[in-house]
Amino acid sequence: MSTVRYLAGLGPREGTSPAYLRALTWLEQQFRAAGYQTRRQALRVPAGNSWGVPVRAGTTWNLIAAKPGFDPAAPHRIVGAHLDTVPQAPGAEDNASGVAVLLGTARLAHRLPAVFVAFGAEEPRGEGDNRHHYGSRAYVASLPQAQRTALRGMVSLDRVGVGTVVPICSAQPDDLALRNELRAVAARARVQSRACVNRSSDHWSFVRSGLPGVRLGSTPYAEYHSARDLPRVVSPAQLGRVGRVVGAWLAS
Repeated sequence: MSTVRYLAGLGPREGTSPAYLRALTWLEQQFRAAGYQTRRQALRVPAGNSWGVPVRAGTTWNLIAAKPGFDPAAPHRIVGAHLDTVPQAPGAEDNASGVAVLLGTARLAHRLPAVFVAFGAEEPRGEGDNRHHYGSRAYVASLPQAQRTALRGMVSLDRVGVGTVVPICSAQPDDLALRNELRAVAARARVQSRACVNRSSDHWSFVRSGLPGVRLGSTPYAEYHSARDLPRVVSPAQLGRVGRVVGAWLAS
């Protein structure tokens, strides 16, 4: 919960804001302390409207972490979580919860072939796919063909700290292979899960580009996208359940 408390304590972290950059810098320090090499991927995002609040054009960043010696052309998996929030919310559940599991898993899975990515500007700046998920779309577009071929799956951690059941969502109803794989992993880890279909997270950027991706998370909660999205909303036990699933998946 320390990650959730720290990030929510920064207040809203809209993707081009000073608070977002502070969050990114802090997270980069945490990954480096855990032995990861990091790089920032900068991208420009347009002005728009995010959940009723005007947002300015500007620069945001993805943060990409991998262990020294990582070979992107060898089989591997990607775990991601968006670091930004809507302009009016401190974002404990959406999405400090996902970042907390991202960082916690990275600390425990340092010997496994994986890339950990914190995405910028996931939150919408208007209507439609092309006004959403800016960071993950830029990241996917930057992947060389060898890494695309070697990628075995991507998991997006998005709103993972509410409830007692772990939602495992494919982007399309007939896109079942990775979703079923994660549900089988959850069952072996003795974590209750439910299947769902959802495109409103960064896994959709991968799937629409022909790469395997699923989302963990999406349980509704009353404080969504509001100033009341505070650490008390987040269940440490649920973070632990999600972490067990992701860790077991990376190790499988």
